[in-house]
Amino acid sequence: MKKSRWISGLLILLFSSCQKVVQLDLNNAASQIVIQGEVTDDRGPYQIIINQTVGFYADNTFPGVSGATVIITDDLGDTDSLSEKSPGIYQTHFLKGKPGITYTLTVLSQNVKYAAVSTMPQPVRFDSLTLEETSGFGQERINAIVNFQDPPNVKNFYQFTETVNNKSFPRNNFVLSDRLSDGKYISTTLRTDSSYIFPGDTVKVNMFSIDENTYTYFLELRQSSGTGAFNSTASPANPTTNITGGALGYFSAHTVQTRAIVVN
Repeated sequence: MKKSRWISGLLILLFSSCQKVVQLDLNNAASQIVIQGEVTDDRGPYQIIINQTVGFYADNTFPGVSGATVIITDDLGDTDSLSEKSPGIYQTHFLKGKPGITYTLTVLSQNVKYAAVSTMPQPVRFDSLTLEETSGFGQERINAIVNFQDPPNVKNFYQFTETVNNKSFPRNNFVLSDRLSDGKYISTTLRTDSSYIFPGDTVKVNMFSIDENTYTYFLELRQSSGTGAFNSTASPANPTTNITGGALGYFSAHTVQTRAIVVN
C-alpha cells in the first residue's frame, strides 16, 4: 500500500493537474492495519506481513506490527502458529498448501481479532509463454503472452505477475476471469506501459489459480490505480478485502506455475 488510503492518493492525482497546489487535510486519517499473505502449493514456509498505515503526508514508510498472534488452520484439522521473523513478518513452520483445501487465517493484534478464509483452487496447466512485437508511437514494444486451456463448466480466476531479468516493475499484476471464455483455449497478452522488453532479456511469468475474493481485490486495485484500460478518475476506494475485523489487505490460497523465455 503506497499510502494510507486509496481515496487520498487519487485525490492528490486529480489535484496535481491544477495550477495551484492544494494541500489536503489528510494527516489525521485513522491508522489501519494492513494484512497481506498467502498459502500456495509451492514449498513453504509462507509469510503473513502486517503493517500499519501512516498519514498521507508522512514519510513513505509503513511500520511493521509486532507482537501479533498469527495462526493458519485448514479444514483437515492442521494448525500452524506462525513465528515473527522480523517486525511485522510472520512465517509458518510446517504448513504445506494443497489444492482443494480451505485455509483460515486468524490474527490477534492489540486486542482486535482479524480473520480471513480462502480455498485453494485446482491448478490449471500453464502451457506456454510466448512473445509478440507491436509498433506504436514510433516505438517497438515486446509483450508476453500466456497460453493455457481453461477447464469447462468451472468458474476460474487467474493472476499473473511478470519480471524482466528477475526485476519486477510497477503495474506488473494482471488478473483474468473466464466469465467470457469458459472452456476455451486462452492466449492473453500481458500489456504494460511501464516496462519495455528488449532482445536478450529473460522474461518470467508466474501464473496463479486464485479464488474469486482474491480476483476481486486485485481487479479493484488495478481500477483504483488507473492501470491499463481502466479510468483513473473512477470512484476511488480501498479494494474489497476478504479480511474481517477492519483490516486492509488480502489473504490468498492459490496454486503457482512459472514459465520463462529469453527474447531472441
